[in-house]
Amino acid sequence: MSKFNKIIVVLFSSFFLSLAVNSTEVKFGHVGKPGSLFSASVDHFAKLANERLGSKGKVSVFGSSQLGKDKQGMQKLKLGTVDMWLPSSVMASIHDEFGVFDMPFIIKDRKHMNKVESQVLPGMFKNLEAKTGYQVIAVWENGFRHITNNVRAIDKPNDLKGIKLRTPKSKWRVKMFQSYGANPTPMSFSEVFTALKTGTMDGQENPYAQIASAKFQEVQKYLSITGHVYTPAYVAVHKDHWSKLPADVRAILEQAAQDTQKFVYEEAARLEKSLLGVIESAGVKVNTADKGAFIAASKGIYDQFASEVSTGGALIKKVSSLAN
Repeated sequence: MSKFNKIIVVLFSSFFLSLAVNSTEVKFGHVGKPGSLFSASVDHFAKLANERLGSKGKVSVFGSSQLGKDKQGMQKLKLGTVDMWLPSSVMASIHDEFGVFDMPFIIKDRKHMNKVESQVLPGMFKNLEAKTGYQVIAVWENGFRHITNNVRAIDKPNDLKGIKLRTPKSKWRVKMFQSYGANPTPMSFSEVFTALKTGTMDGQENPYAQIASAKFQEVQKYLSITGHVYTPAYVAVHKDHWSKLPADVRAILEQAAQDTQKFVYEEAARLEKSLLGVIESAGVKVNTADKGAFIAASKGIYDQFASEVSTGGALIKKVSSLAN
């Protein structure tokens, strides 16, 4: 090889090595299955972010609990082995204030949630960061939750008596279903299908998008439309590692995450309409529960949250006031 050709090879090698060094990979993990709202949301975000990042970096998506369950994912955020995670109900076990979203029927609709996001969540996020180091750069959605099971249709809270019900790892969700008479057990989402199929659990509660994408309709007989809890989803990072990304990359990612919210809400509303039919067509018997009966049975959990969480009463009052 001539001296000139060697120089060219060295120059090209240096150029591509420089690209590799300067290009930042951002790992985004979540537990959602393909077809879920989580999957659609993160994929939309990644496409948007990657278009804007260009050669500055790339968002790589790891869904279906590839990088672990929610608890493991949040720990990896803290360790810096994952850059972004999409927690939902698990946030109540990380900071007790987030248990306010486990209060039954406290969020009425997405318009109400938008008010809560702008007027309540900033203070909660500030407290979260101060206590744990986690930051939330955007608010997305998991959705309104409904109950499926293999024992009976659920019309009133008393119908849950004795039913073995999987819940996320939120103590307030557990307390809520205990107060209704169910036998709730926290369990990671990735384990739920097998638990339902084998009878370890009789039922579970989730939004339609999670139910259908995880194919719970294949192992459940009844779907009771309760809408008992609305669960936000949080685009989470950790300050210790997020701050190490280049400032321009962080700015692009944060804006893309916030810009994705509109898509998330539209996709969530679309899935609510289409997926109920998918679940019903699988042979699942569907009924609409007595919402009034559930609301009447929920006073105790509100009182308990207000007494056990120092800011609980104020949070309930503020969130509830924004529904009007």
